[in-house]
Amino acid sequence: MSLRSSVANKSSGSPPDDGGQEKQKKLLAADAGHFSMIKALHLADLITELNGFCGFMSILSSMRYCLGSPTSYGNIYIALAFIPFGLFFDFMDGKVARWRKKSSLMGQELDSLADLISFGVAPASAAFALGLRTPLDTLLLSFFVLCGLTRLARFNVTVSTLPKDATGKSRYFEGTPIPTSLCMVAAMAWATSQGHVIGGEKGVLGGVMGNEQSWWGGVHPVVGVFVGWGCAMVSRTIHIPKP
Repeated sequence: MSLRSSVANKSSGSPPDDGGQEKQKKLLAADAGHFSMIKALHLADLITELNGFCGFMSILSSMRYCLGSPTSYGNIYIALAFIPFGLFFDFMDGKVARWRKKSSLMGQELDSLADLISFGVAPASAAFALGLRTPLDTLLLSFFVLCGLTRLARFNVTVSTLPKDATGKSRYFEGTPIPTSLCMVAAMAWATSQGHVIGGEKGVLGGVMGNEQSWWGGVHPVVGVFVGWGCAMVSRTIHIPKP
């Protein structure tokens, strides 16, 4: 989760520079043609779009895995590989924004939306593809995604009120950042390599509790990791220092 707003939060003896935000607002509000919005995008915004692209491609790859043989892992590995690429672009958009000393109101919103796709929906889709498919599993995966959505919305609201360092960056994250879901992505890659997936040699890691033939289909205990991760994201007492 990059801090696009940190550029605009810096202060000095001279009048504050809005980092091009006023110009961008005028371009977005102007009625100057069908594709005038493209002119309002900064370079960092385009990099953020690549983050969202990686997340969406991951989701599609998870869907392709569901349509094929459960023992053919190519598509699920591709799905899991796209997510770290999303993190790379999430890291780079903030670097480029600070390098060019340009902040973007639109970029701040794009960043949160792209993060939700790449680090919320994409990991949950991969987990579903790998075997967490019962009705209760999907309900709990939805809880994880909604926690990520809530955490990102809270970040956008509170980022200006969090304590800042000398460079204008927030000193800590409130709750675990949503990109930390890459830890679960790494765990899913390991589980896949060991055959702990639906249709694999060993079945879904941890097995299933309850009768899979019932209306609720039981629940896989491993989905509790997603529930715990979601709770950590929305926590107000967890403060993680920023690097």
